[in-house]
Amino acid sequence: MQYIAKDIEYKWQSTWRDSSYSEPKDDYNLPKKYILSMFPYPSGRLHMGHVRNYAIGDALSRYYRNQGFNVLQPMGFDSFGMPAENAAIKHKIHPKKWTYENIDYMIKELDSLGFSFSKKRLLATSDPLYTKWEQEFFIKMYEKGLVYRKSAVVNWCENDQTVLANEQVEDGKCWRCGHEVVQKEMPGYYLKITEYANELLECLKDLEGKWPSQVITMQENWIGKSNGLEFKFEFDDSSKEIVKNDGFMVFTTRPDTIYGVSYCALAPEHDIVKGLLNSEFISTDIKDKIKSMLNQSPKERQIADKDGVYLGINAIHPLTKELVPIWCANFVLAQYGHGALMAVPAHDERDYEFAIKFNLPIKKVIECDELPYTQKSGKHINSNMINGKEYEEASRVIINYFQNNNTGKEVTNYKLRDWGISRQRYWGAPIPMVHCDKCGIVAQKLENLPILLPDDVVITGEGNPLDKHPNFKNCKCPKCGNQANRETDTMDTFFESSWYFARYASDEKTWEKVAIDKKSVDYWMSVDQYIGGIEHAILHLLYARFFQKVLRDLGYLRDSEPFASLLTQGMVLKDGVKMSKSKGNTVDPDDIIAKYGADTARLFILFAAPPQKELEWNDSAVEGAFKFINRLCDRSVNAYKTEQIPDINHSNLDKDEKYARLKVYEALKKSSDVFESSFAFNTLIAACMEALNALNAQNNKDIWTEGYYIILNLLEPIIPHICWELSSKLFGLKNFRKIELKSEVFDSDIINLVITINGKRRAQIEVDKSLSNEEIIAQAKVAVSKWIAQAQIVKEIYVPNKLVNIVIKG
Repeated sequence: MQYIAKDIEYKWQSTWRDSSYSEPKDDYNLPKKYILSMFPYPSGRLHMGHVRNYAIGDALSRYYRNQGFNVLQPMGFDSFGMPAENAAIKHKIHPKKWTYENIDYMIKELDSLGFSFSKKRLLATSDPLYTKWEQEFFIKMYEKGLVYRKSAVVNWCENDQTVLANEQVEDGKCWRCGHEVVQKEMPGYYLKITEYANELLECLKDLEGKWPSQVITMQENWIGKSNGLEFKFEFDDSSKEIVKNDGFMVFTTRPDTIYGVSYCALAPEHDIVKGLLNSEFISTDIKDKIKSMLNQSPKERQIADKDGVYLGINAIHPLTKELVPIWCANFVLAQYGHGALMAVPAHDERDYEFAIKFNLPIKKVIECDELPYTQKSGKHINSNMINGKEYEEASRVIINYFQNNNTGKEVTNYKLRDWGISRQRYWGAPIPMVHCDKCGIVAQKLENLPILLPDDVVITGEGNPLDKHPNFKNCKCPKCGNQANRETDTMDTFFESSWYFARYASDEKTWEKVAIDKKSVDYWMSVDQYIGGIEHAILHLLYARFFQKVLRDLGYLRDSEPFASLLTQGMVLKDGVKMSKSKGNTVDPDDIIAKYGADTARLFILFAAPPQKELEWNDSAVEGAFKFINRLCDRSVNAYKTEQIPDINHSNLDKDEKYARLKVYEALKKSSDVFESSFAFNTLIAACMEALNALNAQNNKDIWTEGYYIILNLLEPIIPHICWELSSKLFGLKNFRKIELKSEVFDSDIINLVITINGKRRAQIEVDKSLSNEEIIAQAKVAVSKWIAQAQIVKEIYVPNKLVNIVIKG
């Protein structure tokens, strides 16, 4: 058969579309599989990273359909966000027009690759209906106390008049205009993800063995649970007069080292520091240094050299009653442990580095040879009530002392901070809140949803266009009916991607009526296999897990975790670096499809490397994938037409015929592990190639037909177009189903043996299992004769059915 990829692929893509092949069934009595790939941002074109992600998901989806499962494999677009506004500024095009034109193009690209996504459940997060239900969630969260508004310090570009994410600050400057970024306090809306911190942490235990351990560890560290002592440092009398305050709270995970405190450090954002900045007590030079620290993002300060200033005030050590100098330091996080810390330089690397730089005292309170000593082992010294005690006992004594004297308490802290979702940008979901002079901040009535963006805006890149819009801000208060102002902040796009999987799982016929169709969602959720890049290990995956739990508590969902199993695929590289437009090393999938066809692109992307590993682009390997598909087509002449697997008497076959069947059924046996566990598609493809070669080494038509039937079945999830074409010509499309293993195939008369010399592998041979041990060893010696010809053989060891090891002297 002549292989003309374009014609074959167009034919079968049309067939799948017209027959609703990709659509999930309404029969909820069937076993189900929900296969989901992380949806793309509609940038305009797919890249090979997308192709890899979706080829994995589509292979799994097709496999499970063939196994008799009801499969949901949806697709959509994460369509709000800054790139659309940037395009509006650059190309003088409305973000909405730019976004939906890109979506239309990318849908065609996805179709051209033969991905079997549901067409009926396609969505974009900028769709009005999606916004409506998202705003309902926001209001429900607000009513439950999970949404609040506060002022916080953010990255601010004065030139563009906008807030920037940490990732958009490059060397202290705005990524777009290059203007200096400053830290500015602004009001915004926050989600109380911290209320779920412990559950988010505890539920990770249920994901062990199902999620990559690296992702679980990253989330554990991000949540950052720690137990310790919370207590107050009181100021001395003169300092109280200066700061008009009696002290400040600290949290420590090492209460056992409290006798080693030689200074305290406050974050630049701390209220005490703010008060001093507005006073005449500290000098202009010190104020300028503090302001310089404030103008750095927390991320920048954490990687900068340790720096700080003495504030000229002192606290009293709660146990020794010694004076403790108070510094402002760049390494103290305002969001953790009250933004203040007790510094123990002898037993903390960060505190030690700071103390050395500013020549501060270093008090050793644990027996050790070198400083800083940060281990929890060793006896305490110079520590009065805990001298001679080890870490656990010492910590308990200190905590009990503070609690018994009502001067402190044992607490659990988390590094996880509440999620700020306010963005001062146009192209996002409007936050459904109203500012009323009489009623304060009021949530919109549900019947008024969705609150949609006005189309008639001018986007210049300076500030939020919604603030300047003549009508958008003006509205009636939902509570009192008086004139009020609509909120002009829009939501962080992570809000949209934190529940899209549940929307997909809802029957599309209910989308206008409810946010989430419980009957359908209870059947489909949780996602059986989620696929995406490890770069989403923390934010997206953590936020999605948080949303799942919140929507569960609000009565929308049943399960506590959204993704039962997670696969993080590796990046696609070219010349050793990640493909990107800026590096000029991208490969356009459209070009590959035009030259070789979609099946070649899919085969290469799944054969070149295991999905979890990085994949290096290789033009010759793409050519090799194309040649294999041609070879698969050429070999079709060796099989005959039938709608059933031929009935073969295995015992009557010769050696080559038995071997061919063995290789075919080895591939079949491997397939269940590959599709259901390891995802090592490269090994399955290699096994199919070996099986095809073994079939070619014999001439039995029945064996050819049986083997070809099975190989097409195994390869259909990977290269579906050509497999449907060949199967339709030979087997009437009844090929794609579950095929049972035949045990007699594996009862081979042939044994594969590895031959080693002094334990080092040198050869592999096939022998008849009826041979004696002596005859097997003799054949082994022939196979490695060039290594043992001049050597003295000391010992010959035969391990039945596995190997022969020949021990030689010297």
